[in-house]
Amino acid sequence: MKRYVCEPCGYVYDPEEGDPDSGIEAGTAFEDLPDDWVCPVCGLGKDVFVEEA
Repeated sequence: MKRYVCEPCGYVYDPEEGDPDSGIEAGTAFEDLPDDWVCPVCGLGKDVFVEEA
């Protein structure tokens, strides 16, 4: 699965880890994150994330 980077702060969403603090289970693809999910570091939405090169 592809990893995605929050451009403003550099946080990397790794689907193999998920985001347990936000209730996102390991194995959840970025595309499957809820629309209201936000970066756990800076609080911005999914629209500021880009696929990791």
